[in-house]
Amino acid sequence: MKAFSTPRMSLGDLDADAAGALISAAADIALILDERGIIRDVAFSNEELSREFAAHGSWLGQPWIDTVARDSRPKVEDLVRAGAAAESGRWRHVNQVSGDGASVPILYAAAPVGTAGRIVIFGRDLRPVSRLQQRLVEVQQSMERDYSRLRQAETRYRLLFQMSPDPVMVLDGTTLRVTEANPAAIRLFGKGERRAVGRSVTDAFAAESRTAVQALLGSVRAAGRADDVQVRLVESSGDVTLSASTFRQEGTLLFLVRVALPDQAVVAMPAIKTKMLKLIEGAPDAFVVVGTDGRIITANAAFLEMIEVPGEEQARGELLERWLGNQDVEAEVLFGHLRNRGTVRLYASVLRGEHGARTEVEISAVTVMNGGKPVFGFTMRDVGARVRAPAPAGPRPTRSVEQLTELIGRVPLKDLVREATDAIERLCIEAALELSGDNRASAAEMLGLSRQSLYVKLRRYGLGDLGAEPGEQP
Repeated sequence: MKAFSTPRMSLGDLDADAAGALISAAADIALILDERGIIRDVAFSNEELSREFAAHGSWLGQPWIDTVARDSRPKVEDLVRAGAAAESGRWRHVNQVSGDGASVPILYAAAPVGTAGRIVIFGRDLRPVSRLQQRLVEVQQSMERDYSRLRQAETRYRLLFQMSPDPVMVLDGTTLRVTEANPAAIRLFGKGERRAVGRSVTDAFAAESRTAVQALLGSVRAAGRADDVQVRLVESSGDVTLSASTFRQEGTLLFLVRVALPDQAVVAMPAIKTKMLKLIEGAPDAFVVVGTDGRIITANAAFLEMIEVPGEEQARGELLERWLGNQDVEAEVLFGHLRNRGTVRLYASVLRGEHGARTEVEISAVTVMNGGKPVFGFTMRDVGARVRAPAPAGPRPTRSVEQLTELIGRVPLKDLVREATDAIERLCIEAALELSGDNRASAAEMLGLSRQSLYVKLRRYGLGDLGAEPGEQP
């Protein structure tokens, strides 16, 4: 330790008060000890530390060694000995005991002062450093755990990648060259090829299929996804299904390409999809898949029961309109809506059975892609119980314009005209009653009707109170 060279000149006449202020300002906690290590005075410049040692007044007259933790007492003895001998002591970590018995880490150093054997103990609060160290340890442990999980995940990925029976490749997004390939994918490049990494992925496919492979990867790069395509391998006479997706690694676009071989197409289907097919087959609602030509591809048992057909073979390949709708045009309207919008919801129609049964159904449909071609999927729910429910007593309600529009293609034109006429007639009567202040005589005159005819129409449409008007004879 190097002391001031001319303290008397530089510090001037420094009295005890000024010295005390300097000592207390130089440390978070300062203790004044006598030659026996007894605490004679205490000062704090750290408010948090002062609150922690709220009972520091009881330290006065006690040996400093009695106020620290047991494991820190040898360090206190060394500090007191070094201060009494005016030796240049080093900083020591001491656990100071607070009023509630907790240990507070303090970094202490001792220095002699005056000629009466007094010792000044300077202390620095180590809790901020301890908290920082604790956070550092926690972060390090968290990083170790994350790193361990990443290593385990990578190991599992590598194991699955190598053991997968399906050929899987990782391609560079720019050059379309293989950067990784599992053993099944390496075999795609021919029996004599030992290395697939670094080669263009198109080398694994026949010349007539390479354009389709490039188109698939281009669509995935542009849109993020694309439908699977059927392609042919170099050393195979049958078609395989090629699918691809993209991901980014270190800012580089990569393709993940999977080839489903013909004998693996069924095995590769997830178990959940198999269960879903079983649920559809046994569902109480009818389900049918139809091609764009309107011919049935597949149907479940509920649909076959509604159309009174013994097996799926009798329905497959037949036109759906053979059993759907009251009129031939209804199926055409439904298919046109699907082609334009992709979905149909809650479309009311009828299924006609082979033996004359009629089932009122509610249809929802969607357009999906299958092998690059669109198909239509229909669900049909039997709503006959709801449709055949007894109509409520009272006048027949008039349909709205939207409801009339939905009837186009499902009911004859004469019925639509009658429904439209009723709707217009009701609207006119309502408007006349409103303009006349509900005066039926005036309303009848505005409409060019007799009062008796107006009353008949009011009863028909259930409009207003059919009792006598104020001021009129019943």
